[in-house]
Amino acid sequence: MTMTTNTTTTNTATAKISVQGVRKTFQLKNEEFVALDHVDLDIADNEFVTVVGPSGCGKSTLMNILAGLEEPSSGHALVDGEEVSGPGPERGVIFQQYALFPWLTVRKNVEFGLKVGGVPKAARRERAEYFIRMVGLEQFADALPKMLSGGMKQRCAIARAYAVNPSILLMDEPFGALDALTRVKLQEQLLETWNREKRTVMFITHDVDEAVFLANRVIVMAARPGRIYETVEVDLPYPRTEDVRLSPEFGELRNRVWHAVYHQEPGTNAGTTSSSPTA
Repeated sequence: MTMTTNTTTTNTATAKISVQGVRKTFQLKNEEFVALDHVDLDIADNEFVTVVGPSGCGKSTLMNILAGLEEPSSGHALVDGEEVSGPGPERGVIFQQYALFPWLTVRKNVEFGLKVGGVPKAARRERAEYFIRMVGLEQFADALPKMLSGGMKQRCAIARAYAVNPSILLMDEPFGALDALTRVKLQEQLLETWNREKRTVMFITHDVDEAVFLANRVIVMAARPGRIYETVEVDLPYPRTEDVRLSPEFGELRNRVWHAVYHQEPGTNAGTTSSSPTA
């Protein structure tokens, strides 16, 4: 297996998302905790990027800054060249907790953001029906969340996020609480949806296989303080099928990312970029 190191990055001027020198600190009793330290990251329009790293590396903090739920202590978080100053409709956020309204049906949950946005009833119904079909929940459109499995609830949350037409999806371990089989099925379905609808996706996960299977690029973070440790380009074909998952190329990439996550060498310079393996 041949691995090369290069300095290829997304052009900041054309980046959909640009994180520039972001530092985030929290005050804990009498000491300052550095969650993120000088994080630089550019994500291109319609790129699918996954973020992995050891516990406490600041993955969720970084996503919360991009979602507008946290402010950086210093540095800049930009979307389409504009500073992030709070939540916005161009950014759909999906968490591990489904955050569905338990008193609303699947259809009403998916319609909710459209209703808040003032979309007329007929138009929001049509759009909701489209995305409910897209995630395969048309037979459960009138069901309450308590009648759904965990995977179905997450599919409803994904449909709701897509319905308001965000250009960016920020996903924080959305499949983390699901069983292995459901998780694999939702990974494949998410990629089918992404291939059809095309959004810029930042997907946080603790699962190395999931990170490689989904992404154009895997961002590996290091902890204490949180920073970019390595970037691994994933040059595997779409659609990502079971054959791709079982291929030697996938295995080599998985091992590369696994080593970067779990065998980080203290003092190693962060921010390197590794290409996919060449046969």
